[in-house]
Amino acid sequence: MLETSARLLRLLSLLQTPREWTGNELAERLDVTSRTIRNDVERLRRLGYPVHATRGAVGGYRLGAGSSLPPLLLDDEEAVAITVGLRTAASGSVTGIEESSLRALAKLEQVLPSRLRRRVGALQAFTVSVRPTRQERGVSPDVLTTLAAACRDHERLRFDYETHDATTGRRDVEPYRLVNWGRRWYLVAWDTDRADWRTFRADRISPRTPTGPRFAPRPLPDEDIAAYVSRGIATAPWRHRARVTVHAPASVIAERLPPTAGTVEPLDEHSCRVTTGADSAETLASWLGVLGADFDGSDDPELAAALRAMADRYRRAAGD
Repeated sequence: MLETSARLLRLLSLLQTPREWTGNELAERLDVTSRTIRNDVERLRRLGYPVHATRGAVGGYRLGAGSSLPPLLLDDEEAVAITVGLRTAASGSVTGIEESSLRALAKLEQVLPSRLRRRVGALQAFTVSVRPTRQERGVSPDVLTTLAAACRDHERLRFDYETHDATTGRRDVEPYRLVNWGRRWYLVAWDTDRADWRTFRADRISPRTPTGPRFAPRPLPDEDIAAYVSRGIATAPWRHRARVTVHAPASVIAERLPPTAGTVEPLDEHSCRVTTGADSAETLASWLGVLGADFDGSDDPELAAALRAMADRYRRAAGD
């Protein structure tokens, strides 16, 4: 009986990999006959595991989705990854799942081997989380799953959206990607009314049902969609924007300018154009100074005035 139970666990571990196994492959892996594999598959089915079988030359066994969640087998790295993920979820970036995350975490940690419990415990002991401010709010898991399903199925979405000034308007979009940045979630979508790409904060979205018709996917606005969103988020609150010519190679300035602070376009081997911004021309003047290269901001009168005032201040500070 012990040998049979151990074999069933090994068979289940193989079936949990995302592929189909022929009966001969499983029999060879477990060093048994094909008939034994068929009998073991029936035992797993009686235990609640939905093992699907297909006939034919390319047929085989695979573990499918069932009506209830049976026990899962996890290797060491998978167990650690899930534990860390549950701890993160319990911190509250997605509202409504903190308690269920803690329950699942308690069940998992109870059965973790001591060697894995030490790894997870060290991560918890020496990691500090930044608590959200009162202005931050989480996003409902129902909203996230609705948005993700629409992205997956290429279905148009209608939703009410709360803007920065607390007004609400209706949007009709083609959803493409969900991006998680820090404690916030963003939807990248094609706004059909504005005929342009837009990024929406998920916690400000109130989906309308049902979803709309399917759409033909279009190319994304950027191959690196995470960088695209981070640039858009960083530039959205800028009150003062500027494009300046920097007398240094683009590769050099790109290393000094974070992707969230602006964009760098090469002009030639020795100069580039930087598009950036800040809350004020004075802040922007200070920020451009840390690039460590000469630049030309004379085309922007407000920035030029801030640069002159700052230059005078620095000369006075140096005793000139």
